[in-house]
Amino acid sequence: MTFTRTKIADVIMIDPLVHGDERGYFVETFRADKLEAFLGFKVNFCQDNESKSSQGVLRGLHYQLPPHAQTKLVRVIEGRVLDVAVDIRKGSPTFGQHVAVELTGENKRQLFVPRGFAHGFVVLSKTATFAYKVDNFYSPECDRGIAFDDASIGIDWKIDKEKLQLSEKDTKQPLLKEAELFDYDKDLYV
Repeated sequence: MTFTRTKIADVIMIDPLVHGDERGYFVETFRADKLEAFLGFKVNFCQDNESKSSQGVLRGLHYQLPPHAQTKLVRVIEGRVLDVAVDIRKGSPTFGQHVAVELTGENKRQLFVPRGFAHGFVVLSKTATFAYKVDNFYSPECDRGIAFDDASIGIDWKIDKEKLQLSEKDTKQPLLKEAELFDYDKDLYV
């Protein structure tokens, strides 16, 4: 398993070692000891989630506010998505910037998205099965989002806007400048 910091150092790309032969493959998708050794702190994942979506489905940009903020470890089991993490920590040197990576069932890459980031993805293949771990339980009262098409963030979702499929909730999210956000100088892992 290799860990690589992205252009926003707190967002980590994880490439697992895939063992394959004519029978198929085996991959270790999570190792707490290795992840924590790389990060330098503990992450206690407590909930796993999975979704299946059709081409053009865009889910995001979502996050939860404290005290139910969430770290996510995301991956694609089948299909192809463009996965995006946006820094929403006021005062951060990378505030409003984003990381966008392609995660696929073939490349088996994962993205570590820490607390203080909004997260979303769009399905680029016919369908995609998306899985993720979180370190805090879902809390409807802390659930928030940002407009996927906020020009100040400038995400290229790789699909024409007219072809995107969004939930009603995701069509009504505020712009970054209007959203409830995190403070960069507060410890998000207490």
